[in-house]
Amino acid sequence: MSTATSTSPRVRPAPTGERHGPQLHAVAQPAARRRPKLVYGVVAVAGAVAILVAQMVLSIMTTEGSYELSRLTSQQRQLTWQKQILYDDVAGLSSPQNLAANATALGMVIDQSPSYLRLSDAKILGKSEAAASKSTVDALGRSQVPNALIAKHPLVTDPAKTISGASTSSTSAVDAATPPALNEGLPVPQTH
Repeated sequence: MSTATSTSPRVRPAPTGERHGPQLHAVAQPAARRRPKLVYGVVAVAGAVAILVAQMVLSIMTTEGSYELSRLTSQQRQLTWQKQILYDDVAGLSSPQNLAANATALGMVIDQSPSYLRLSDAKILGKSEAAASKSTVDALGRSQVPNALIAKHPLVTDPAKTISGASTSSTSAVDAATPPALNEGLPVPQTH
């Protein structure tokens, strides 16, 4: 019997006037979509414009800074060259050859056998005679290898003469014939 009851279909009770499940009803008309407020749109556009303007200003400032850096680097290079030229001038003017040439131009003579004064006992060492009126050494260096650092510098007594005996006016004519220095790269020939 138990098998007979389990295989038999279940019968539902007949519906009565009441429903127990979900009830169907008409859907109300959907609420109208609200239009976005104009203020939000204006704020969004203004924000985008502000970002673009900030990017442009930063780009301009960066570009301006790189040009300024390039200009300062070029100026530093020029100043370094000038400093090196001044160091070379000081080295040439303090050279023994320049000092001896100016001393000779002022009338000092170089004696072949110099005398020395020992300060501890005030004794003179060496020949204690006056030097001859003519120097035994040619301090103007006409027979020596010329010093290029002082070749164009004038002597103390005669600003028109240099250590090599040439006048400064003739050296300026030589300087006028030399090509100009290359400061801004190679010179470009003019075709027109």
